[in-house]
Amino acid sequence: MPAISKKGIGMPASPIRKLVPYADAAKKRGTKVYHLNIGQPDLETPKAFWDKLAHLDMKVLEYCPSDGIASYKAKFSQYYNSIGIKTDPSNFIITNGGSEALLFTMMSCIDEGEEVIIPEPMYANYIGFAASGNIKVKPIPCNIENGFALPAISEFEKLIDTHTKAILICNPNNPTGYLYSKEELETLRQLVLKHDLYLFVDEVYREFIYDDRPHFSALNLEGLEQNVVVIDSISKRFSACGARVGAIVTRNKEVLSSAMKFAQARLSPPSLGQIAGESLFDLGTDYYSGIKREYKHRRDLMVKLLNEIPGVKCPMPGGAFYAVAQLPVPDTDSFCQWMLESFSYEGATVMMAPASGFYATPNTGKNEVRIAYVLNENDLTKAIECLKEGLRQYTAANPAIKNLKSEIV
Repeated sequence: MPAISKKGIGMPASPIRKLVPYADAAKKRGTKVYHLNIGQPDLETPKAFWDKLAHLDMKVLEYCPSDGIASYKAKFSQYYNSIGIKTDPSNFIITNGGSEALLFTMMSCIDEGEEVIIPEPMYANYIGFAASGNIKVKPIPCNIENGFALPAISEFEKLIDTHTKAILICNPNNPTGYLYSKEELETLRQLVLKHDLYLFVDEVYREFIYDDRPHFSALNLEGLEQNVVVIDSISKRFSACGARVGAIVTRNKEVLSSAMKFAQARLSPPSLGQIAGESLFDLGTDYYSGIKREYKHRRDLMVKLLNEIPGVKCPMPGGAFYAVAQLPVPDTDSFCQWMLESFSYEGATVMMAPASGFYATPNTGKNEVRIAYVLNENDLTKAIECLKEGLRQYTAANPAIKNLKSEIV
């Protein structure tokens, strides 16, 4: 049999989806599975999206331009300008979700063997995208004790060498929910200018900010017009993940020109998602205010319930709809699989994402999970109750688990 490629072998499995077979098996047994593993919002996609699709008068679903439909790019740019980020449609290339936007950006800016510095824990697919281009990820550790704040610039300096090409952050962060401040971004600005690096910033959760803290876009950092590339998407902002419409946003024309060649090679982004998605940018501030209130309520509830479980630690996220929680078990990969394979409580169990897959450093994050608070209050409460009982039973059945901070009771 022909051999699988080294790239194929080296491509990491998704910590978000790798336990799906166990979840499917649990459902077949009649067990309800609370999905805290994936950022799939349960809020309804706005009616304007469906109305646009329902009233389409099209005879042929054609390819659209490789960089996206002009009217859609214009709407996206108008949205940026409305929130104080000066752009025009020529700054955008529309992609198949934010994932393709980041993949095209990496392929356009970083050569094989070069390096990108990323704070960890990081969105797991960053590791996969880098691996697909033989790009080396240099992780810079963040600490749960301070809520996963940006490490000191001196720590970044230690990692920068002649192979370093870019720094990548997600703001607000997936998986930790940490919101980087303007001051933190300014320190990165100085570092990027000093070493002539790219700064890639994934801003797909820009609208999900809580506690009246502002979001500062990297596109507004002075003097970095040629260094900053922002990744964006309508998936989370409008609960339209299946539309698969993302964007590269940058003022660097050479990056756009290079990314355009990758875009042409895959022909075009989704036409229907753009056509219907145009209407979403007209929803206004009331829409954003409503979803922010809902997610803030869920965040506060989840963090409270998690921290009430003995041995569990969960910092308060500043944005997005994720949190990384530390559990009193030595290996959350095994624990999360056990929860799906061998456990149920009142006919239900919980699916979470083991956090080890969000670290590029081997054997790190083994006692952590990423939790997405995308369920309604009732389901979220039941899911955390289920997790609490699962921890109690798991530790009781595994007396070899030692050095826990406290006993699950």
